[in-house]
Amino acid sequence: MAQDSDVPTSADKGKGKAVEEPKNDKSVPNGKKEDEDKKDATGEELNEEDQQLKNELDMIVERLTESNTSLYKPSLEAMKTSIKTSTSSMTAVPKPLKFLRPHYETLTKLYDEWPAGEDKKSLADVLSVIGMTFSDEDRQDTLKYRLLAPSSDIASWGHEYVRHLALEIGEVHAKRLAEDEPTKDLVDLALILVPLFIKTNAEADAVDLMSELDIIELLPEYVDTESYPRVCLYLASMVNLLTYPDNETFLRTAHTIYMKNKQYTQAMVLAIRLHDSELISNDYNEVTDPALKSQLAFLLARQKIVLDAEIEDDAENECLGNMKLSEYFKSLGEELNILEPKTTEDIYKSHLESSRVAGMTNLDSARHNLAAAFVNGFVNAGFGEDKMMLVEEDPWVWKTKGDGQMSTVASLGTLLAWDLENGLDKIDQYTYATEPEIQAGAALAIGIMTSGVQSEAEPAIALLTDSDRLDNSNSMISTAAIMGLGVSYAGAGKEAVLEHLLPKISDSSLSMQTSAMAALSCGLIYVGTSNPEISQAIVDTLMDDDRKDQLTDKWTRFLGLGLGLLFFGRQEEVDVILDVLRVIEHPMAKSTAVLADICAWAGTGAVLKIQELLHICNEHQEESDEKKGDELLQSYAVLGIALVAMGEDIGQEMVLRQFGHLMHYGEANIRKAVPLAMGLISPSNPQMKVYDTLSRYSHDNDPEVAINAIFAMGMLGAGTNNARLAQLLRQLASYYHRDQDALFMVRIAQGLLHMGKGTMSLNPFHTDRQILSRVAAAGLMSTIVAMIEPKEFITSSHHYLLYYLVTAMHPRFLVTLNENLEPLKVNVRVGQAVDVVGQAGRPKTITGWQTQSTPVLLAHGERAELEDEEYLSLSNTLEGLVILKKNPDWEEEK
Repeated sequence: MAQDSDVPTSADKGKGKAVEEPKNDKSVPNGKKEDEDKKDATGEELNEEDQQLKNELDMIVERLTESNTSLYKPSLEAMKTSIKTSTSSMTAVPKPLKFLRPHYETLTKLYDEWPAGEDKKSLADVLSVIGMTFSDEDRQDTLKYRLLAPSSDIASWGHEYVRHLALEIGEVHAKRLAEDEPTKDLVDLALILVPLFIKTNAEADAVDLMSELDIIELLPEYVDTESYPRVCLYLASMVNLLTYPDNETFLRTAHTIYMKNKQYTQAMVLAIRLHDSELISNDYNEVTDPALKSQLAFLLARQKIVLDAEIEDDAENECLGNMKLSEYFKSLGEELNILEPKTTEDIYKSHLESSRVAGMTNLDSARHNLAAAFVNGFVNAGFGEDKMMLVEEDPWVWKTKGDGQMSTVASLGTLLAWDLENGLDKIDQYTYATEPEIQAGAALAIGIMTSGVQSEAEPAIALLTDSDRLDNSNSMISTAAIMGLGVSYAGAGKEAVLEHLLPKISDSSLSMQTSAMAALSCGLIYVGTSNPEISQAIVDTLMDDDRKDQLTDKWTRFLGLGLGLLFFGRQEEVDVILDVLRVIEHPMAKSTAVLADICAWAGTGAVLKIQELLHICNEHQEESDEKKGDELLQSYAVLGIALVAMGEDIGQEMVLRQFGHLMHYGEANIRKAVPLAMGLISPSNPQMKVYDTLSRYSHDNDPEVAINAIFAMGMLGAGTNNARLAQLLRQLASYYHRDQDALFMVRIAQGLLHMGKGTMSLNPFHTDRQILSRVAAAGLMSTIVAMIEPKEFITSSHHYLLYYLVTAMHPRFLVTLNENLEPLKVNVRVGQAVDVVGQAGRPKTITGWQTQSTPVLLAHGERAELEDEEYLSLSNTLEGLVILKKNPDWEEEK
């Protein structure tokens, strides 16, 4: 059968294609019999050519029914040739199959009568093809006869036949599994089809077939250098749609194929997605080329993964520890000409606020000055220069008072982010101040500045585990040191820090604030590792009778969050802890269980989990003081819906609709969480439909809903300088000029919107949105859990909790480097990313692009490509720090 022919399937029945049974001739009077012969089975008149073909085939069938066996072989060959050479149009059923269909029953009877031998096999071969026309009658004849004639020349029947056969293999396989019958013959046949699919660029069909038969791990044997990129792309894109353990099997299979083809950066991306530290180390150690090793080191550093083994090479350690991040970030600032520090007035633009209240939003109060310190810290983050804190005389600290001084000094950490060389000296002068708030601020600043940067000197451990700080009788200083350690070593799994923090979790002589913050810091440092020591300590604290009264404390939620973060992304593994929590009587145990559950399934898009969480939101909760935990239960469920659905576009769309319903019908505790969930689902991705909704909520009657909506607007636009959001926030500043709390939050949102002067992102997905950074997501969750009741924490005296956002802050740049890791200018095209999974040919991966020279900024959903082939990229994704090698085959056009 020719390649372009098509065969009727069940779908064709209603399309006017004739696949019905032929009418019985007996009902026709003799005079009309001859006319009937000139019609096909549907009663259509046949032209001469078709009539001749029909007669020939009728004669061939007749020959097969005769007793002369020597005619069988040539007759069957003629029949096969006739089918294979038939070239009808793409949409029509091949004529020979149409004419042979009425003889099908005759031929099957013959098959049963004939003795075994070549002729019988050959007949089965033909029956398998004609059997396609009966597939709508739930007969798997194509497969039945193919198994009786396992000819290796299946490809000659054409692509449509091969696909049809694969479909029937899947159906029969499922039936046999249900009835516990052997399936080896099906698997053997499938493995004949797989190379045929791959050869004809139908990789998706090959993967689907192997997936149905549970033999996906055999795929690497069949993939060659031509087909592996498309196969792996398809495998990796399927992962979000699969359940455990299939999702892991697919990732491991794709990883094996990449390693086999020496695509180390792509293999490393999958190893990171598998969270398999052994695999990550093996991949890293297998690479010998120093430039490629540096490229992998940048990828690990972006995910804040610390390798277990000691590494001798200093240059390698610099890449792995993010030591050069500050330098590359400032070179971006220089290139974009934004090194000049911005003042808060540049951000507020009070002259654009309505004139009636313009003077009133900028009153020189300690509260207003504290907001300015945050704004200044976020806006000039990472540039190491500003006009308020890093100045010779009269730094801003003295314009704030009490606990405000702590957050003000801590803002130095964001200004000097990642810059260990210059940062410590500048923070040092505040370390020995007499005021405990300033000492606390300096401790937190050290943690913030070193966040995500690993150096051999370990300044944060040296300075923050000092007993004057960590065990200080002033809870402000000890809390700052604990939080500083958590922010600094988030994701690093540092034993040295654990020794200091672990005893604080279960020490019942300490306040719940200290224990809970220690638990949260441990959760951040060991995020996603399901560390048994820490989880045991947290569960013991929840079960400790001496602390029963403390469990209703507002800080207990961070104890639960610390536990949840340990199981971040671990999916099924969290079940053990959930069983333990079910035994605990206290209401806080229930909400802690929800928190652990949502962290475990973060970013997976698991639909069943989202349904479970929606059920929790539907239950009516009685409100009372004892039931503090129950009240949080629903708030966590709302956040969980966003956390599970983030990173998956279709899921996001559906979840945003659900949030609208929850906002209409939900209780107060649900309504407070909805705006936060909307911020969490698309951080640094200002979609109009989301911020317009948030803008409505920012005028809500419930002041806490309004404050959370304002904060969510800041998260949504973080680091994007979005002009429409900036205008909405200015209007809110005028609207809330008399409401201190709401105005404070408007200022914070304005600071976030212009974070890093528009060069940073809070989005936890990176590397073409393939990898979810656990550290970034954990930081966002920590801030958002504090925001559920803003007046208890952020807008009262615990505003420093906002600095948990630091773990998610990262430049959204593309910096290209040469092999000596020096910035290299090349032209790149930057455009909207296009999904090319399973598309034919070589489709374009970006659309609507502009050519720019590096370094460049990448917005959410944008992708970059090199303009020409003068350089080869060592990373398959142009994002973050990318090393380029000169292409040896490049010749410049004259």
